[in-house]
Amino acid sequence: MSVNSFGAKASLDVNGTSYEIFRLDSVPGSEKLPFSLKVLLENLLRTEDGANITKEDIEFLGNWDPNAEPDHEIQFTPARVIMQDFTGVPCVVDLATMREAVVGLGGDASKVNPLSPAEMVIDHSVIADVFGTNDAFQINTDIEYQRNRERYQFLRWGQTAFDNFKVVPPGTGIVHQVNIEHLARVVFPRTVDGVLQAYPDTCVGTDSHTTMVNGLGVVGWGVGGIEAEAAMLGQPVSMLIPRVVGFKLTGKLNEGTTATDLVLTITEMLREHKVVGKFVEFYGDGVAEVPLANRATIGNMSPEYGSTIAVFPIDSKTTDYMRLTGRDEEQIALVEAYAKAQGLWHDPSVEPVYSEYIELDLSAVVPSIAGPRRPQDRIRLDQSKTAFHQELVAYAGEPEADYGGYDKAVNDTMVASDPTEPTPGETDNSPAPHGAGDGASPDRVVKKVPVTLADGSSFDLDHGAVTIASITSCTNTSNPSVMIGAALVAKKAVEKGLTRKPWVKTSLAPGSQVVTDYYEKAGLTQYLDAIGFNLVGYGCVTCIGNSGPLITEVSEAINEHDLAVSAVLSGNRNFEGRINPDVKMNYLASPMLVIVYALAGTMDIDLFNEPLGQDKDGNDVFMADIWPTQAEIEEVISGSISAEMFTSRYADVFSGDDRWRSLPTPDGDTFEWDGESTYVRKPPYFEGMPAEPAPIEDVTGARVLLKLGDSVTTDHISPAGSIKADSPAGQYLTANGVERRDFNSYGSRRGNHEVMIRGTFANIRLRNQIAPGTEGGFTRDFTQPDGPVTSVYDAAVNYAEQGTPLVVLTGKEYGSGSSRDWAAKGTALLGVKVVIAESYERIHRSNLIGMGVLPLQFPAGESAESLGLTGEETFSFEGITQLNDGVTPKTVKVTAVAPDGKETAFDAVVRIDTPGERSYFQHGGILQYVLRNLAKA
Repeated sequence: MSVNSFGAKASLDVNGTSYEIFRLDSVPGSEKLPFSLKVLLENLLRTEDGANITKEDIEFLGNWDPNAEPDHEIQFTPARVIMQDFTGVPCVVDLATMREAVVGLGGDASKVNPLSPAEMVIDHSVIADVFGTNDAFQINTDIEYQRNRERYQFLRWGQTAFDNFKVVPPGTGIVHQVNIEHLARVVFPRTVDGVLQAYPDTCVGTDSHTTMVNGLGVVGWGVGGIEAEAAMLGQPVSMLIPRVVGFKLTGKLNEGTTATDLVLTITEMLREHKVVGKFVEFYGDGVAEVPLANRATIGNMSPEYGSTIAVFPIDSKTTDYMRLTGRDEEQIALVEAYAKAQGLWHDPSVEPVYSEYIELDLSAVVPSIAGPRRPQDRIRLDQSKTAFHQELVAYAGEPEADYGGYDKAVNDTMVASDPTEPTPGETDNSPAPHGAGDGASPDRVVKKVPVTLADGSSFDLDHGAVTIASITSCTNTSNPSVMIGAALVAKKAVEKGLTRKPWVKTSLAPGSQVVTDYYEKAGLTQYLDAIGFNLVGYGCVTCIGNSGPLITEVSEAINEHDLAVSAVLSGNRNFEGRINPDVKMNYLASPMLVIVYALAGTMDIDLFNEPLGQDKDGNDVFMADIWPTQAEIEEVISGSISAEMFTSRYADVFSGDDRWRSLPTPDGDTFEWDGESTYVRKPPYFEGMPAEPAPIEDVTGARVLLKLGDSVTTDHISPAGSIKADSPAGQYLTANGVERRDFNSYGSRRGNHEVMIRGTFANIRLRNQIAPGTEGGFTRDFTQPDGPVTSVYDAAVNYAEQGTPLVVLTGKEYGSGSSRDWAAKGTALLGVKVVIAESYERIHRSNLIGMGVLPLQFPAGESAESLGLTGEETFSFEGITQLNDGVTPKTVKVTAVAPDGKETAFDAVVRIDTPGERSYFQHGGILQYVLRNLAKA
């Protein structure tokens, strides 16, 4: 029942059309709120029902204390849900399963239907199998359809079976770029109960980089697939009113610096400032100097610094971008009129009140990359060579191990590079230091391996060789400035006679077809093709781990000689094991620098002082010789990008090409599961589920499945990337008649829980401390004498047969990274009942609760190490049963008994943070909670 305690309902006339709105100024104190909290306030006003959302909730937000720690829960109802196919397929699988389950509980299957608009973009399935040829896109797309036929047929069924559910077919673009270019409304017009309303466009998405839409002034963030499913079914998202960090921008970027340099700087600053679970909001005079595409790039990286959102307010840059991308003029007029009427239009002269403050002068940003393993590890480009040498020690050892023929005395005389910072357009072309340009400097370990390719060409491959250079990911391919800049770098390189090094796998994977349209119009495609950056697909590709195999002979040399080679990509993630199993060191860079590193072929280079190669006359060519000015970039942009490109490409975006339309599509309200399918299988979440939840019990006799360190990401936990033949998942597929060449990736098989459970905690870089000396999905099985080392999956099966609950012990920032629902689903299906961490990232902690796994936290200042826990103990947990009384205990008593009988006891903090989360946990998970409520309705 709708309630209007503050008399907030009003009308807004926009060019003769009347919209019902809920005025923010009806709530005292609203004028001083930050932009993001005003959006939340409007959400509460519009959805007030006297029960889940009350007058007191609205008053509390209006009287928000910026200095208080978050402790007040609200129910946020997003306007829409957006998904990509890796995380979206399991959502549709779960909804299909829920339709059957609700009937089993006496309910109506049709009630399992999205109530909020839900849109999925298929962007995670294309793999760069083929590169460097004009037909690479066509071949990769054909292979994609062959591999994913079952999944795509299932999604086409979902598109017809569910209301309010639309699918953007493969080969169109990346979800977040499609979102900002087409799907985002900024202000949402929708008829509700026969009345045309206008309200802020808000969303939750099944991908953590949903925050890219924050650049448009849309409040939205990534959630796990489980939460997204609940939101689709009308469940609000429970959240604590957050602290808001005001990020003041002043000045403007210098010539030679890019949006990528800016976002890597901001990522480093905010990760250091500690913004996990907070809102970040940009304000100040410098906001007007940040183009919309740069804002989207900054918003995109929000998960990398840990904030829930990183939002820019609505202003003329917003409406200009909407006009550029072909939005309807009526919609643009609504956005401006609504934002100004509600106090959501940015006024740089007004400084809102924030919980915390941080400031950046844009002119202080310098050219940068990040790596080799985390997005927040920014490296000034002028220091990248030295940083590479320092990092290489961890992968290849100290220089003394192998000097490759260099004189140690020479090495000892090496001096640090000049700390001054030239921009890419300002180099004095001074002579390169000793060893320059040969790809191997004397102050680090060298291992030169001769390689001969199939075409007869040969070269030496060394540590640090760039074996992947990929212009990829929504983060940067949505930004015309850096994309045109990259093409101009390619043009100038070709004119100088440079090309990629023969060991580099190059790829171009834009997030939108519009990118290749403006490349064509500008006459730049030919130059990218000439140096191997041919179009391989429209999708996440390398950034999500779909880089495809390296050049065969290069891969063989790397594996035979244990080379520590590198990847350079214009993405947002570079975690260990993510990009390619052969590549140990991964660096994030602008699309322009991706081209440069492909030409250099190594990370062991000072790009400001060492040449990339020689021109046709034998003269050295430096980065500065091929780096375009901002004026050159802007000139090309103004002459090659138009609104007609966007309106044309998005005119029929949900229809797809002939391949999509010709797929045979099942029909009916419920899905007919194929018992032989290895892609889509009915999951076991609701098997034997009673109409009422059973009482919660304390956990006793638990054993440790894994003991992990700090910064374990959802990439480490959730199955991702390629499937190895000798892994439990590979063995399962082989046993089911799947040939090795048809294994596809874990992401493509997310609709099959049998594959996914076998791949959980199987990342090739995961180090389980109770199985020292191993990497990957290994643990010790304490159901056997002496606890032999075996796979995580096989051990979990043995524990399940004995009825033994499992525990994961881990360090700080557990579950950082993508909002992977399978990081929680796989954990639960392996039999893990409790996770004890030093700290959590927001999404994964919430997802664990959504799957019925209890997240606990070590006491402040304590850890598994400080408590002397080895992982060989047997654990018991007392006090969990208090949840049966509707009370969330602050702590539970943990007792760990070592094999020698020694007891270690401590009080672990219960990280069930809201009453809503408590309800989900009491039901065994969020889907069970929703399903029981639907059955009763």
